[in-house]
Amino acid sequence: MPVYEGPTIDEAIAQGLQALGLKKEKVEIEILTDAKKGFLGMGKKAARVSIEPTVAEEITEAVVDTVDVLVEESIEVAPEPVSEPAEAASQLVELEEGEAVKELALYLTNITNEMGVPALVKIQHEANGLIVMNLETSKQGMLIGKHGKILNALQYLAQVFLHRVAKEKLSVVVNVGNYRQKREEVLVRLAQRTAEKVKETGRPVFLEPMPAFERKMIHSALSKDDYIKTHSEGEDPYRYLVVEPAKKYF
Repeated sequence: MPVYEGPTIDEAIAQGLQALGLKKEKVEIEILTDAKKGFLGMGKKAARVSIEPTVAEEITEAVVDTVDVLVEESIEVAPEPVSEPAEAASQLVELEEGEAVKELALYLTNITNEMGVPALVKIQHEANGLIVMNLETSKQGMLIGKHGKILNALQYLAQVFLHRVAKEKLSVVVNVGNYRQKREEVLVRLAQRTAEKVKETGRPVFLEPMPAFERKMIHSALSKDDYIKTHSEGEDPYRYLVVEPAKKYF
């Protein structure tokens, strides 16, 4: 859920529409908080709104269909584990990290071109070894999709691609604008609300499917809560997180 801020609600909405490259009638807007002027410069707060594409346009539906087909094709031809016989393993291309990442950038460039939403792919290497593929485009909303559906599909394709061609195990995140940063804030709040619900009811909560790195964010957010434990179930790309009470406390 992308969140945008501004001195007023209208300005926050304008910033969000500009970032997404969409018109007001093509998005769903939720006003989170109004701006506060404060007193003598203290307590001043910006207006905050959530903006998501409606995915109502035919072109957007075509984009979703394109990505869904690509995901299905990747699932069908996904590489066998390395522990399988050498014949299956020999089908994998073993590239060094630098070459594998370059090939992935080209792969994502081709996909976005096929989707009709061409994007410039910029590669970022983080200190923890994570590879971030930033997709720069004037139509950010078309590559994010409602609830991040399209971006998560691209994320899955990117990870499958690296598993197939890279010599070493590499972790990648596909990002558009500041969506992932905003998404992390949302996931931390989701983790906290879910934990409270589990404590109140004493029952597990099953979250929606999400990419591995998002599940790790929730794992991390709840790791210090002795009353809660988490684990993942299902198969990618539909693997989901279960938040449940720690038995020793219930």
